Amino acid sequence: MTSYQIHTADTADEAAKEPLKVLEGAFGFVPAGAGLMANSPALINTFFSAFGHFRGGGTFGPDERQVLLLSNAVANRSEWAVAFHTLESLQDGVEPAVVEAIRQGKVPGNQRMAALSAFTQSLIEKRGHVDDAEVAAFRSAGFTEEQVFEVITGVAISAMTNYTANLAWPPLEDAVAPHAWKAGYLAGA
Repeated sequence: MTSYQIHTADTADEAAKEPLKVLEGAFGFVPAGAGLMANSPALINTFFSAFGHFRGGGTFGPDERQVLLLSNAVANRSEWAVAFHTLESLQDGVEPAVVEAIRQGKVPGNQRMAALSAFTQSLIEKRGHVDDAEVAAFRSAGFTEEQVFEVITGVAISAMTNYTANLAWPPLEDAVAPHAWKAGYLAGA
């Protein structure tokens, strides 16, 4: 297995330092996925910019963003990202039952969160080839046409972090470790 350096702001290339400094300030640590992405300044800076637009210019609330990102991590079977977004989901007010349902690959009981989770996972599984009925189901849960496209931003951001973590298998940070997850945890897996 190939080993990749998990960078900090001190060890990263100059072109990758700023995003890591900001993330460390926000979380109190550099998330391992970001530290790995810093092996490529192009990747970490693209991620950082896209996430900034998704978070700062997007229309999803913090809980909805986390449901989307957690659902993507499960769909991509990214063990590090599922653990990380479980922590973030709970901190951002997602109901524990919703988090647990998504982690198990089940439909959450909350109708709005269920629609968001199902739509984002379907986009990944079908490589964007969702049908009109899926879009209508998402919209009927109260989401807008703009949010249909905004989900694509979340899917793209998740591809960067999830694929990086799937490639490099980073260790879980102390704050994330209680939320460890294995792909075999999925219902029916």
